Amino acid sequence: MKTLSLDGSSLTLHDLLPIARGGPARISVGREAFDAVRRARALVERHVAQRDVVYGITTGFGKLKSVAIESGDLEELQRNLVLSHCCGFGEDMPLEEVRIAQVLRLNGLVRGHSGVRVELVRDLLAFLEAGFVPAVPRQGSVGASGDLAPLAHMTAAYMGFGHAYVDGKRKSAKAALRAIGREPIQLAAKEGLALINGTEIMKATGVVTWLGASNLSRAADAVASLSLEALFGSARPFDPRLAELKGSEGHRRTSANVRKCLEGSEVLASHSACDRVQDPYSLRCVPQVHGAVKTALAHVGEVLGAEVNAVTDNPLLFPDTGEVLSAGMFHGQPVSMVLDYLGLSLCTLANVSERRVEQLVNPDLSGLPAFLAMSPGLHSGLMIAQVAAAAIASENKIHAHPASVDTVPTSAGQEDHVSMGVTAARKARTILENTERVLAIELLTAAQAREFNKQLEPGAGAQAAYDAVRKVIKPIKKDRFLAPDLEAALELVRSGELVAAVEARVGPLEP
Repeated sequence: MKTLSLDGSSLTLHDLLPIARGGPARISVGREAFDAVRRARALVERHVAQRDVVYGITTGFGKLKSVAIESGDLEELQRNLVLSHCCGFGEDMPLEEVRIAQVLRLNGLVRGHSGVRVELVRDLLAFLEAGFVPAVPRQGSVGASGDLAPLAHMTAAYMGFGHAYVDGKRKSAKAALRAIGREPIQLAAKEGLALINGTEIMKATGVVTWLGASNLSRAADAVASLSLEALFGSARPFDPRLAELKGSEGHRRTSANVRKCLEGSEVLASHSACDRVQDPYSLRCVPQVHGAVKTALAHVGEVLGAEVNAVTDNPLLFPDTGEVLSAGMFHGQPVSMVLDYLGLSLCTLANVSERRVEQLVNPDLSGLPAFLAMSPGLHSGLMIAQVAAAAIASENKIHAHPASVDTVPTSAGQEDHVSMGVTAARKARTILENTERVLAIELLTAAQAREFNKQLEPGAGAQAAYDAVRKVIKPIKKDRFLAPDLEAALELVRSGELVAAVEARVGPLEP
């Protein structure tokens, strides 16, 4: 197992992939990072000792920013802050998202501008090492001043309040702490604010969604290739000269992926001189549609890649100059906007996939038996699979309404513009999950369609996709209970197994 070394500036999105897939992770913090933490903490302690009035260190918060707090009450202030902010609702966040949020919060702290103690950093490392995962409600954040309510629940679990998971089992936080042999933490000056004032929840959900979307982008190209084979589509729209004329990197990557998957296809070669001049848009415009999604993914990845190394609490300390700056680093607008963009892009991927399913099952369009049934009429085949794809793709359009344009003033007007970043993140992940389902339906449908022209060899990648399906799903010779087949196809898509099978045959596909 690779050790993930945190220094506050070099974490990548792909570093987080093992955690996003639910696997274990070993985390470490380097000596230089600990030194940076010590320097910032010394500045906090100097202000406390001098009884300076410094926001977030010796004052109240938000609207109460001008209320000075006695030095003997500073630890209680931090405790009160965390517990009073535990106002989340709803079901618990997925554990992989919370674990990534734990890593991101720690990564921000070790940059050396938050003013926490080295002892707290060591405590957070120990919680991660022991597999202690706080139970964090999904609802309650407006995305500025950061994700206050969910991060407060995360911090409260470290303090012995609320609930947490150990070995996947939900327990009271106190019981979970006992299970890993740890005592509840005690917060010192500035530490409660440093732990709850940030954008780690929206970023964690966004990272998991982006990683899933990167896999799905490649899977979509492979599945579309299998549909092209089944429908005797043309490979001409994937000519590299067209990508050069378009000047789009996303277009180029899509075309290259599909060409890899179609290489050596006897199916496409068999109708090179036929009278069908142009395919439907859902086939012919795969480079433009899938390519646009890839372009969006690249932009979202660039923004998120910077954000996972961003310091987002407030105020921030600069030990070299002795300054303490209050700003708005916790505002989630940069994350909120790109996650709306990501959700919108994934909607498009579902839309075009559903249209290819229609091409496959409609005999007037495909020239294949109706609904790909062996005996249409007596058997309905995949009639309702297309209906399900249409329903899910349509639901996506509701979730595509942007969250980042909404704002509700909070904290007595002090926080008068907010990002709704967690809402954008949750919607994007819902759209991802729905789009994975639509692509799974297309995968199952395209594989079934191949049963009617198996005398011709498909391209290597398309064959790999077909073989991956047939390892877990038998051809549909007569109507049967289809739900398990759909779930099996979904697992192939979602887990990355489909992409891995295709890449093992044709080499790496580009996201």
